[in-house]
Amino acid sequence: MDSHVYDTLILSDLHLGADMSRARDALRILRQLRYRRLILNGDIFADLNFARLKKEHWKFLGYIRKLSNPKRKVEVVWVEGNHDHGLVQIMSHLVGIRAYQEYTWEYLGRRHIAIHGHQFDSFGVNNVRFNYLIGTLLYLQLQKWDSRSKVLTRFLDRLNTRWLRLSSKVCHGAIAHARHHQATRIFCGHTHAALQRCEDGVDYYNSGSWIDDRPAYITVGDQGVQIHTYDEPSGEFPDSEENEVEGEPAEFEQPLA
Repeated sequence: MDSHVYDTLILSDLHLGADMSRARDALRILRQLRYRRLILNGDIFADLNFARLKKEHWKFLGYIRKLSNPKRKVEVVWVEGNHDHGLVQIMSHLVGIRAYQEYTWEYLGRRHIAIHGHQFDSFGVNNVRFNYLIGTLLYLQLQKWDSRSKVLTRFLDRLNTRWLRLSSKVCHGAIAHARHHQATRIFCGHTHAALQRCEDGVDYYNSGSWIDDRPAYITVGDQGVQIHTYDEPSGEFPDSEENEVEGEPAEFEQPLA
């Protein structure tokens, strides 16, 4: 376990409810690291249909719910993404955390902004219904038809990002947004591609996704900002062993209706 205490840990685009969601691996990161603030930077859910959630998805939500207990002294922040739009009240009730359109904080004399990034995706903003029917419902069905390794759907996800030039669009829009709000660091998700850029005194970071074969997350601390690629553990541990860690927050006993 990493003994370093980070100021902030940032994850985005878990897409809970999707077959490709790597919620179990994301939960392993939350358990392994120590941090004062956790930012879930949008698209935590694939869509509004909770019937899609699997056991490991409910475990992730259960951990978040317990992690948000003030006794644990971890600030948990959920930034709304385009896929979980409309879940503000549900999330607040379900896991007891506040939702933001964007979140701003100060650290070591610098202003930081976390915003999902779909706001800078003009195609997505102007074609909401099309994106839901094709980009969400059809894509979720394709995941069920795809092989266990999800080679095809992950390829389509990367192709979509390149075709729409999402990485560059979101990056440029985010940097302009940060400058307008006098922030020197801004963090986004949405594109599913981890990225770091510096322009005109603004540092832009993208935390990638947790539906990719190389998931990523971001840490902010006294040693700066780092984008980490998740490494598969050398051996699998049974769920019972993971759940017996001292002080471990309990998961939901069963899915909520």
